[in-house]
Amino acid sequence: MIVVVMGVSGSGKTEIGRRLAARLGCEFIEGDDFHPPDNVAKMASGTPLSDEDRFPWLLVLNEELRKRQRGVLACSALKEIYRKKLSSGVENLKLIFLNGSFDLIEARLKARRHRYMPASLLQSQFAALEPPRHAIEVDVRESVEDCVDSIAARLAG
Repeated sequence: MIVVVMGVSGSGKTEIGRRLAARLGCEFIEGDDFHPPDNVAKMASGTPLSDEDRFPWLLVLNEELRKRQRGVLACSALKEIYRKKLSSGVENLKLIFLNGSFDLIEARLKARRHRYMPASLLQSQFAALEPPRHAIEVDVRESVEDCVDSIAARLAG
């Protein structure tokens, strides 16, 4: 099974994704590691990415997923069209939506230092977010461990 842990920046994709991959005994893939330098520079300057900026990145991630039978990917996957590009040709993909309020996630972003994603871009991420209809939804007010426990139980069930 391929699991995509999605949500806005600061929702916990990386931490929850890493721990979930460890729990499932599979590889963790950090989607941010695959952004081209132009995307990184654009985000670092405080400019949100456009669909055109994201599409090549999503195609690279899709290629990575199609190489694997198992794995956990952390990726914002904010729009339905992004999720379709990610999942194209990938069998047994499960989507995990990390959901939280703007205020909670903004506070988290302000308390951490990301290598290129400023907290100022959070509003644009919430504006672009199209909550998925077919996903395991997790409330990120819970602890990381509780989120992982919930996801693992729901994937197993």
